[in-house]
Amino acid sequence: MNSAVSEPALIGIDWGTSSFRAFLIGAEGEVIVRVWSPDGIMQVAGQGFEAVFDRLVGPWLAQAKLPILASGMITSRNGWVETPYAEMPLGASDLAQALVPHEVASGTFIHFVTGASTEHAGGPDVMRGEETQIIGASALGLNEGTFVMPGTHSKWVQVADGKIKDFSTYMTGEVFAVLKEHTILGTLMEDGEFSEEAFEMGVTAGLDGGSNLLHNLFHVRTLPLMGKIAKVATADYMSGLLIGAEVAATTRDIEDAGTITIVGRHDLSDRYESALRTAGFKSRRAPDDIVAKGHFLIARAAGLLG
Repeated sequence: MNSAVSEPALIGIDWGTSSFRAFLIGAEGEVIVRVWSPDGIMQVAGQGFEAVFDRLVGPWLAQAKLPILASGMITSRNGWVETPYAEMPLGASDLAQALVPHEVASGTFIHFVTGASTEHAGGPDVMRGEETQIIGASALGLNEGTFVMPGTHSKWVQVADGKIKDFSTYMTGEVFAVLKEHTILGTLMEDGEFSEEAFEMGVTAGLDGGSNLLHNLFHVRTLPLMGKIAKVATADYMSGLLIGAEVAATTRDIEDAGTITIVGRHDLSDRYESALRTAGFKSRRAPDDIVAKGHFLIARAAGLLG
């Protein structure tokens, strides 16, 4: 490894609901070392966030005093320090100006990246953590167009000139989990290998269904009941139906979506890539560590890198 580009300059923390990721970042924005832990904010007993921070990041700080940026749900009402939401449009310099410093018992300062908010006709929308990933994508030349960030609450983000212009949240992942575990739709589902055929069948139904989603969801029960799809493929059909409906809703007002950038873990990204292809859209994947790039760009804009 070239020591000229691997001198530690920053610690970036992506602290979400279900996991903790930390990055030791070099002077050029490259990731030198990664740490992952299941200590998401909902798994930390008694909100003992400082103890988790000391355990996972302390060894790095023992070697060198470095600036620290943290983003994600750690800045929510259920997290360590609740920060206000920044409004659109939003770029690295805007987030740098909105950083919230917090001093821990050791005297170390953590700079929390605030979340983002926007207002639509139906009400407000918010994100925490995704804004840092989007800013990181701009470092790789992905600074224009439509981004989709699959997850429990999927985000569709419009970006121009490296700035977030607007976004919308879809509760697709959470609705899938609730329907599978707590409704009659899950009673005929059986575990099995992923069925691409059933998934694409569901995507097509979701894309074509329009406002009929609540009706079409009942087919998740009747299709296996009548032997039209296998029980082991039923969950994949429902996944496709929900994702297809999401894609239809988010792209209907986009005249030219261009190439849609997918940001997320591989299994979900695979599904969204397939759904977008079925809908006639091109897509590309963003690298896993773009959040660290975002930490670096925000820290540099804030003058924290010396």
